[in-house]
Amino acid sequence: MPGTPTMYPTVLYQDAQAAIAQLTEAFGFTVGAKYETEDGLVLHAELSYGNGTVMLGSKGRGGVFAEAMEEAGPVGVYVRVEDTDAHHRRAERAGVEILLPPTDMEYGSREYLARDAEGNVWSFGTYTPAVAAGGAGP
Repeated sequence: MPGTPTMYPTVLYQDAQAAIAQLTEAFGFTVGAKYETEDGLVLHAELSYGNGTVMLGSKGRGGVFAEAMEEAGPVGVYVRVEDTDAHHRRAERAGVEILLPPTDMEYGSREYLARDAEGNVWSFGTYTPAVAAGGAGP
């Protein structure tokens, strides 16, 4: 399907409910799906920004993936935005830890870096990576 992303970062959180709240409030993500247990443990959630989606869930929920990720460190995710400065202002108003304010990079992008409540680093900017020839998949 043309225009459909082929990669989806996946992040597990100690408090996935709080992560979803922060990602939607501070960064403007939209919840597309959320599956949880009766006591609120997030089994799987999909949050979108533009045509990209990040999947997330709760640490300690069991299963092969959760066990494989148990000792994984924080991750870094890059999200392309149209207006870096406006996006940064929103995140700053929400109290997010800003690691790098909006900066013009030598490769032509304007970007900023933020850390979420569980230590994952989110980069937001105007850079669009090129897809290598033949990178459309099998």
